[in-house]
Amino acid sequence: MDRVAVLASGGLDSSVVLADVAREAEVFPLYFRVGLVWEEEELKALHAFITALNSPNVRSVTVLSVPVQPIYGSHWSMTGKGVPDAGRDDVELFLPGRNVVLIGLAAVWCSVHATSRIAIGSLGGNPFPDASPEFFDGFANVLSQGLDHPIRVEALFRDVEKPDLIRDHPNLPLHLTVTCMLPRDGVHCGRCLKCEERRRGFATVGVADRTVYSMSK
Repeated sequence: MDRVAVLASGGLDSSVVLADVAREAEVFPLYFRVGLVWEEEELKALHAFITALNSPNVRSVTVLSVPVQPIYGSHWSMTGKGVPDAGRDDVELFLPGRNVVLIGLAAVWCSVHATSRIAIGSLGGNPFPDASPEFFDGFANVLSQGLDHPIRVEALFRDVEKPDLIRDHPNLPLHLTVTCMLPRDGVHCGRCLKCEERRRGFATVGVADRTVYSMSK
């Protein structure tokens, strides 16, 4: 059975990727602690989703830590202050170098654990420079050379929009995932841009949204 490292954040997108890959491969979920304010809630969501999924192909979560606070400073992702509200532009969600750090460290893990495939939950419409197919392919080539170990970065749903992802996976425990920048005790804030995106995804395809939000529309 093939081995795949999945960049698993506990979010809806990466959780669907994890479940999809686990149908035919041995999955190693990698979660990264970098200091973002929502990480504790994400990690709880990831464990809850994996437990509910109950797949024999999913291994225990590996948590890798690489603090970026010295780089990001007082960025909203570090402090929770000034988080982009619903209605703002998606470009405000950009976290510089996030995929560079996560994929780079995942590749090192892969080189030590006899794994070559890295799956990431990047969807269609993602405008960020470190989420393009060209970046994934180019960075994988660089990492393969630097580690002397073959690396392949797979964005399995890069041509799929979030509503379609939700429509095609209604039987997964999507309500256990977290798509919020200020979640608390498993409850989405209902105010941030990510919550708006999540709500819109369910509504667009007419799938019941079982997510708990602290603030209604």
